[in-house]
Amino acid sequence: MRDILSAPNVSDFLQNMLAGDLNIVTGLLWLVLATVVSMIGGAIGGMILAGKDIGYSFSAMLGALFAPAGAIPAILLGLVILTLWTNF
Repeated sequence: MRDILSAPNVSDFLQNMLAGDLNIVTGLLWLVLATVVSMIGGAIGGMILAGKDIGYSFSAMLGALFAPAGAIPAILLGLVILTLWTNF
């Protein structure tokens, strides 16, 4: 594990993440993390809204599938605005 963390590529990536620099790699990582969080939130929301009617597992699956449909465009727009904002 020490060898992985001390590799130059990983070290540069972690320093970019800690400094808040937005490049293509950190942007993709934030996109993936935000998509996973939106899927978890959609599953919870689906279970709360329709759990008793159509079953908890089916409503969680539908919520997890439909939540990123609204979240991914908002995430991408936010990353673009942050990138433009840091450049000016």
